[in-house]
Amino acid sequence: MFRSASLGRAIFAGTCFHLAGSLASAQSQPPVKDSSARDSVTSLLGLKITADRDTRSTLTKLTLPVTASVTAQRVQETINLMDTQDAVKYLPSVFIRKRNNGDTQSVMGTRVWGVSSSARSLIFADGVPLSALIANNNTIGGPRWGLVAPETIERVDMMYGPFSAAYAGNSMGAVMEITTRSPEKLEGSLTQTQTVMPFDLYATRQTYGTSQTSARVGNRFGKLTVSVSGNYQDSKSQPLTYVTSATFPTGTTGGFPATNKLNAPANVLGATGLLHTQMLNATGRVAYDITPSVRAAYTYGFWQNDADAATDTYLQRAGAPTYAGQSGFASGTYGLLQQHTSQSLSIRSDTKRDWDFEVVGTAYNMDIDRQRFSSSAATTGLTLGNAGRVAVLSGTGWQTADAKAAWHRGGALASHTVSFGAHVDRYTLVNPTFNTTDWTASNPVTTTVASRGDGKTQTSALWAQDSWRITPTVRLTVGGRYEQWKGYDGLNVNGSTTVVQRTVDAARFSPKGTLVWTPSDWQLSASVGKAYRFATAAELYQLVTTGATFTSPDPTLKPDNVLATELRVERAFGKSRVQLSLFNDDVHDAIISQFKPLVAGSNTFFSYLSNVDHVRARGAELVLSERDVLIPGLELSGSATYLDARTLATSGRASATAPANAAIGKRLPNIPDWRAHFVATYRPVSRLAISAGGRYSGALPTTLDNADVNPNVYQGFSAWFVADAHVNYRISDHLNASLGADNLLNRTYFLFHPFPQRTFSSSLKVSF
Repeated sequence: MFRSASLGRAIFAGTCFHLAGSLASAQSQPPVKDSSARDSVTSLLGLKITADRDTRSTLTKLTLPVTASVTAQRVQETINLMDTQDAVKYLPSVFIRKRNNGDTQSVMGTRVWGVSSSARSLIFADGVPLSALIANNNTIGGPRWGLVAPETIERVDMMYGPFSAAYAGNSMGAVMEITTRSPEKLEGSLTQTQTVMPFDLYATRQTYGTSQTSARVGNRFGKLTVSVSGNYQDSKSQPLTYVTSATFPTGTTGGFPATNKLNAPANVLGATGLLHTQMLNATGRVAYDITPSVRAAYTYGFWQNDADAATDTYLQRAGAPTYAGQSGFASGTYGLLQQHTSQSLSIRSDTKRDWDFEVVGTAYNMDIDRQRFSSSAATTGLTLGNAGRVAVLSGTGWQTADAKAAWHRGGALASHTVSFGAHVDRYTLVNPTFNTTDWTASNPVTTTVASRGDGKTQTSALWAQDSWRITPTVRLTVGGRYEQWKGYDGLNVNGSTTVVQRTVDAARFSPKGTLVWTPSDWQLSASVGKAYRFATAAELYQLVTTGATFTSPDPTLKPDNVLATELRVERAFGKSRVQLSLFNDDVHDAIISQFKPLVAGSNTFFSYLSNVDHVRARGAELVLSERDVLIPGLELSGSATYLDARTLATSGRASATAPANAAIGKRLPNIPDWRAHFVATYRPVSRLAISAGGRYSGALPTTLDNADVNPNVYQGFSAWFVADAHVNYRISDHLNASLGADNLLNRTYFLFHPFPQRTFSSSLKVSF
């Protein structure tokens, strides 16, 4: 581990050196009236309301044209917070696919892209990427949320759409920037959080819970700022997967008759993936003020996950429980060990005068990452064979470097801002799966290679942007981004077959433009942006098995090609604010996962990637908020998003048997047509906040030809509505308590996996 970490430091240093002399930067922030006004307001569900001061640097504000925000105070008052990703679950059009506490696969869906699109949005913390652009899936593509302790969040800001040249085409869904707390004096906190979830589905009836201890401490010593944060989580989840079969094993009883999403027989034989997770993350940050306006910072993050998944068979033979030889019980019983490290080095200015700059280098290393599981289950009894496999990601990682600069004519409130920058990244995928004679060992001895998927991607980019306030109420921003990309060193092994993949490359230019008109209490904006989302290393090279689903890569994929437009109008009147957005994404060569049975009539599935010729996603988003509704202290806010996303042209097959035209006019997979959130918060006194929230999503297809006509089953994607409740009481200036419940109405629903049922939570926080 120390050897891997040292290598990461060397790569990190080389990456920083490579761009040490480069500059980069930012897009002007369209103001409500002017930029100074935005420092005293923030937004809840996309609407600006009086709240905590905007703590972002001048350069970050210029880079990220915010359309939705949430502050730490708001999170504490309204959200049952366990993991960092919980903080954004009520933002407009946002969906976080969190299956369980501590979920390492919590990908973010946005208004035009749903699940299985982790690489179609960008997530940062203090300018450091949390997005894992090694993949575009729900497995290793999940953002590295664990690198940010929930207690350190100061605010979260969102930009929807690829309208800033400062960001890669992966921003076609959204850009999220998390700003963490920087101490100005000795301060810290200790938080204990507990959850309890009674779960009842099929024959699995059990209570699962999570315990998390979080701590944070920091201080300023003159020009030096030091902070350390971390948390330890011990969690037990509901079943994440089930063993299904078209028929019941001969001579067995138990099990539940059922169908799959295609309405074919898929009888439920037992539950698997009952995950016991012990997770630790720790982050240390040192910052030094070189001058009053220039700061250098180094951050080191360590994350460890030690997990074991158990099974619960429903089958019996001769009155005794049995696995009946079903392979799903073997693959659903596994051990997982992960140790990852992250490093970043940054130098930033915040002069609020003519020039500002930023240089950030990062390195992320999967020092240890392996999953071990059995390859056979006994035909009688509950024995799993010792022979198995070990899937390894150790050695996978990435390095990024960004340099940014902005010139403001007349300072930070300038009428004219020119910004420019450079970016480089490299993503390395190392993913062999080995055979082993004893998968039960904590560090199994491996023998032969069962499969392998290795490869690299690299991107270099230059960009520039010019923002000009033509009149006191009109601002025009135009810019462009040039990117060079390549995929190389690809290697695939499947059994005795080895294929060395050829190098692929592409170069693209993406123009952007935004016009903002701000008369009085109104703001009207029109944005257009071209963007290209290049294939990830996993899409090109990774062979994946998830339960009974096998995923095959494609090293010839062309990049997503999107032309995005948006019209947005906002108005504030009294204590109310409304925002309406009309948007349209026209996409060519969209990289979309398709799905079919591995063998006709089988419940084992094959997932493959292909470029779909032409798709379109258009819709509307409405966001509302009002303070002091009927009575003082009552605040209501909410959002609703409608999306019409269709396949317009495809030259490939829509499924195993259907012709290409079977997908024409059908809804795009993995995206709901409706999504809505609301939050009501009542503050009868200053120390007490009582909140009720709701989240809704329509059902969604998972196949191009929309053949999954039965969504309310395991592996389907149900329509769902969950209601949440939260009570927060500030006992004193140094002691805070909260109680709450998610999914208060105990809705049972599936998003491929069965999602959590009613979950109670409590938290006690001591701070100084």
